[in-house]
Amino acid sequence: MALTKEELRKWQQKAYDYLQRAGIVLTPEERENIEIADLGLGDFERTGLALVVYVNTERVCAKELVLLPGQTCPQHFHPPVNGQPGKEETFRCRWGEVYLYVPGEPTPNPRAKPPAGDEEYYTVWHEIVLRPGDQYTLYPETWHWFQGGPEGAVVSEFSTRSTDENDLFTDPRIKRLPEVID
Repeated sequence: MALTKEELRKWQQKAYDYLQRAGIVLTPEERENIEIADLGLGDFERTGLALVVYVNTERVCAKELVLLPGQTCPQHFHPPVNGQPGKEETFRCRWGEVYLYVPGEPTPNPRAKPPAGDEEYYTVWHEIVLRPGDQYTLYPETWHWFQGGPEGAVVSEFSTRSTDENDLFTDPRIKRLPEVID
């Protein structure tokens, strides 16, 4: 499913509001180009995230991720691309709370729940809770997923080159790049 331009603008404004709460200053151009990744599922409030990419060169990437309350970025990993290792990324929570899940000993009572009906696509359950100032590094080819806490979250990502269009998801319905219609 595609987003309409009206929906796109609505979610961009909402993401901008969250970034302001976190004290993140954007240029007018960055504000205009906030990416709304609905992942092709047509249910942005449940599954997706907003992104602001500051830089993405051949070597490094820096961006902001915005999650609504309970919004989930589904399970995926960053594969090797053109002979280069998959993306290595560090998440640093700036505002709110984010629940990150990675391989390891499953957490007995995880705070997050996958979107109803999509549970089969979530297989890693070792929970890392990130609050403002906390950070965690994910190494290449590590399955992971994350969800915004009760107030949502703003997370800074620092990584090697981002080639998110090549990400592999456990849910075969997902399309990483957004489709926008009039």
